Amino acid sequence: MLSDNSPPLLISILNYRTPKLAIDCLESLVSEVQALPGTRVIVGDNDSGDGSVELINAAIETNGWGDWASVLPLDHNGGCAFGNNAAIRQGLESDNPPDYFLLLNPDTLVKPGALQILIKFMNEHPQVGLAGSGQELPDGTPLLCAFRFHTILSELDRGWRLGILSKVLHKWIVAPPLPETATQTDWVGGASIMIRREVFEQVGLLDEGYFLYYEEVDLCLRARRAGWTCWYVPESVIIHIVGQSTGVTTPTDTPKRLPQYMFDSRRRYFLKNHGWLYTALADMAWLSGYAVWRVRRVLQGK
Repeated sequence: MLSDNSPPLLISILNYRTPKLAIDCLESLVSEVQALPGTRVIVGDNDSGDGSVELINAAIETNGWGDWASVLPLDHNGGCAFGNNAAIRQGLESDNPPDYFLLLNPDTLVKPGALQILIKFMNEHPQVGLAGSGQELPDGTPLLCAFRFHTILSELDRGWRLGILSKVLHKWIVAPPLPETATQTDWVGGASIMIRREVFEQVGLLDEGYFLYYEEVDLCLRARRAGWTCWYVPESVIIHIVGQSTGVTTPTDTPKRLPQYMFDSRRRYFLKNHGWLYTALADMAWLSGYAVWRVRRVLQGK
């Protein structure tokens, strides 16, 4: 249940050189903040160095959002977990910590009622530690955002990229078809994920050893091991302008070479949570499939 004295929600938006997106995201939150009195929004800035802090502060002042929104300048770009943790710590260390925290990408627009739905759901289900919104592209196309944990078999499927094998391994693929109703899942996409305060108090904050990617997977796994459940709540919807905040996963552009930090995060996740032997087997599963996939592409002239 919601505490009698605590504000319901603290929203963390982490900006890195996307001030216009962050401002648009803030604008989409106005109706939600009005419906959830006491809600605070902290826009962390990972040392953008491009005038982001000044631009976002000016927008907050011009639009009269100063009673609920603020900017938190950070002294270096320490990654996603680092930036969000700075805002989370402010909430946890305050005299009146919020019941819930929402990690929200700057390249998102929150649809009316989305956050109220998440809070209502978690308030009615006290065993739920984390809950994620449904996500869609600006044209309404739904995005996969309810996932299974990564395993050796999921890495085999990811390496091979072969339809018949994916059918055999359908119980282990990381991104299954989206359910149409609220469903328990292993982890949810970090573009809009609500976390109960007690989860952070019990398992700790985001692991700052991840620069970007896998930090939300790691948190969901730690929460699961501590007895909390994670749910996908499609009635809560955000628009996600995918890849604008990272420049990596843009769905309509020509695929880019993945950055080293993505591979580093993957390796950290497996080593930390499953040990070196499991990690080695996961690497072998992926590499065996990837090698065959490359040969197949050559033979098919792709």
